[in-house]
Amino acid sequence: MKKPIALVIMDGVGRGDGGSGDAVKLAKTPTLDRLLAQCPHTWLKAHGTAVGLPTDDDMGNSEVGHNALGCGQVYSQGAKLVGESIESGVIYQSKAWQELSANAKQDGKALHFLGLLSDGNVHSNISHLIALLRQAHAEGLRRVYCHILLDGRDVPATSALEYVDQLETVLAELSKDGADYKIASGGGRMQITMDRYEANWAMVEAGWNTHVHGKARAFASAKEAIEAYRAELGCIDQDLPAFVVERNGEPVAKIANGDSVILFNFRGDRAQEISLAFDRKEFDKFDRGDYTGVKFAGMLQYDGDLKIPENYLVEPPVIKNTLTEVLCAHSVQEYALSETQKYGHVTYFWNGNRSGKVNDDLEVYEEIPSDVIPFEQAPAMKSVEITDHMVEAMASGRFGFLRCNYPNGDMVGHTGVMDAVITAMECVDAGLKRLVEAADKYGYTLLVTADHGNADQMTETKKGKTSVRTAHSLNPVPFIIYDPDQHFEIKDGNYGLANVAPTIVKMMGFEAPECWEESMV
Repeated sequence: MKKPIALVIMDGVGRGDGGSGDAVKLAKTPTLDRLLAQCPHTWLKAHGTAVGLPTDDDMGNSEVGHNALGCGQVYSQGAKLVGESIESGVIYQSKAWQELSANAKQDGKALHFLGLLSDGNVHSNISHLIALLRQAHAEGLRRVYCHILLDGRDVPATSALEYVDQLETVLAELSKDGADYKIASGGGRMQITMDRYEANWAMVEAGWNTHVHGKARAFASAKEAIEAYRAELGCIDQDLPAFVVERNGEPVAKIANGDSVILFNFRGDRAQEISLAFDRKEFDKFDRGDYTGVKFAGMLQYDGDLKIPENYLVEPPVIKNTLTEVLCAHSVQEYALSETQKYGHVTYFWNGNRSGKVNDDLEVYEEIPSDVIPFEQAPAMKSVEITDHMVEAMASGRFGFLRCNYPNGDMVGHTGVMDAVITAMECVDAGLKRLVEAADKYGYTLLVTADHGNADQMTETKKGKTSVRTAHSLNPVPFIIYDPDQHFEIKDGNYGLANVAPTIVKMMGFEAPECWEESMV
């Protein structure tokens, strides 16, 4: 190694069109602008087939993005895995499906599906839910209920009714023979159930009280709930409050002790906490009331090492030969840093869905606790603290490879509040400036990239109407090499995120595994 390497991941920062919806371009980012003007750089594909998703219509996300960045290879990921399992029928042969189906056939028992209702293909896909519903009906299940989390984040911000209408059509069809297939409860994904990294257990508790205890405002239908909340509060789908669907003055269905429950999300980060609430006998994050247990399964196992959950329908990809494994084999000291919102991405997902470290003696992980506050209200997030810790780690001279993630472009980008996203990008640029200075002072090669786009496309126009966009973009992301002391030339090629790890290894002078993609230098 001629120099140690520091990698900066600007989460959610792609190359936009430079127009009025491109917060990256609208922000004052003199450091990023200078690096792009003066340094070797290229643009990486960060969505679709480049990160293991089914088609190039599928937007990338932080999980598959960090998998690809950290392993140098392209693996079939959540949506594709589940789709293949459903198409082949293997999912229905799984032990978990058969046990939950059999349990729900018993008198008085029900099968409940819980998850994000959209076709965003980031956390879930409504087509998977519909396929499972049809299979449940084919197997003779009579009482089946859906607890729906509204998206507006990976899909258009106010598209919930499209998915509700689609689901209601299927449920009505399956209920024609006297079976009871209904939507039972729901709410916006940023209000209930789908917290991650234990940042806000109150969200999960609110979801629990909604789905399990039926404690939320009651409506005659999900459609009525959505329309009423929009009229009263003016909020987008992800922020809609919890609701319960009732008939005859009572909830259509509550998740009762002994029932079967399937969490049909395939992505792990926002599935783990609610899984723990259902899955663990010992649980102290909130009061579950008179809960004694259900038959529970996830679409995938969201954390294999921690067995979250114990039962699952589809086997996750086994990612081998990660960058961390390669560097540990060469005794390279590593440092990984982010705040809570993206800490799991630079550790668990980076290391191929592995909890814990490859080598305790060679790796240091550092998490800065995120504030529990709407991101648009504090768009700087923990960018200053991340920069402080990163500079301190660089100054120590201890590490041969460092990586950090600034979550701002993604987390603030998801709010749809343009002014806040512009501020967020300016905060990231301020951190980047200090890291460039640290690289000069302490002798590092600095690499700058992203895991997917978001802040670069904050509006979208359909049928002549422009609206706020809160989803990830399909735009490419930068890969920049900053090192005034060494000349690196990026070869011509069509590169994706999986080409980053091979490039790092080559810059360090090590041999890459044969299964990896090619280096860019």
